[in-house]
Amino acid sequence: MRYLVLTDIHANLEALDTCLADALVRTYDATLVLGDLVGYGPDPNAVVERVQALQPIAIVRGNHDKVACGLEQADGFNSVAKTAAAWSLDILQPPHREWLAALPEGPILVDAVVEICHGSPFDEDAYVFDELDAVRALKVAMRPLCLFGHTHYPASFELSAETFDRVESAAEPQMRIVMREGCKYLVNPGSVGQPRDGDARAAYAIVDTKQHRVDLFRLKYPVDVTQAKIIDAGLPEVLAQRLALGR
Repeated sequence: MRYLVLTDIHANLEALDTCLADALVRTYDATLVLGDLVGYGPDPNAVVERVQALQPIAIVRGNHDKVACGLEQADGFNSVAKTAAAWSLDILQPPHREWLAALPEGPILVDAVVEICHGSPFDEDAYVFDELDAVRALKVAMRPLCLFGHTHYPASFELSAETFDRVESAAEPQMRIVMREGCKYLVNPGSVGQPRDGDARAAYAIVDTKQHRVDLFRLKYPVDVTQAKIIDAGLPEVLAQRLALGR
């Protein structure tokens, strides 16, 4: 099975459409979505509709999804994120808010190889940045490959009986992770619409369970179009500025 993996789209339609066009050429069988469809970006309704049209076989909610649909308050958000969340809550069409509110909490077991979550398999809102977090998550994970998002940093962690290894995001347009038998993997494909690793390109992944590999891709997209939409919507200007920086 070949899975298209999308996470942290954050209402960035241009980044999403760029990833979808690229993935269509590479081919895939089904879609997995790891949460945070909305928040920060200017196109929450259009992004929800795009994702709905993909008919993901597995999808989990993110923290911004919960706030933007009114399930939770933005207590833990900074002022910019709060402003964007309030704007999203106001502009989201009622059917889209209801759909977001019905998204399940992770983790979800997709098949015998893959499970998905937003933050971590032990806490949907937890961040996995370092080795300690990753080891804890890998020990809890119930499948050889656990896909996660939330941090907006592409990364891969490998755990075997003898060793633990971490691979950071690569500068190349593609990074391949080959899964070894007997090992467990924790992989973040990176953010589609809000990269935070200093690379402004959109990020997504394709998992091939038959070939035992995960390919992470980075793609240029028309950032200036998204930036103009953010300004026109009256959202904080810093949200437009940071897209060009990947921060």
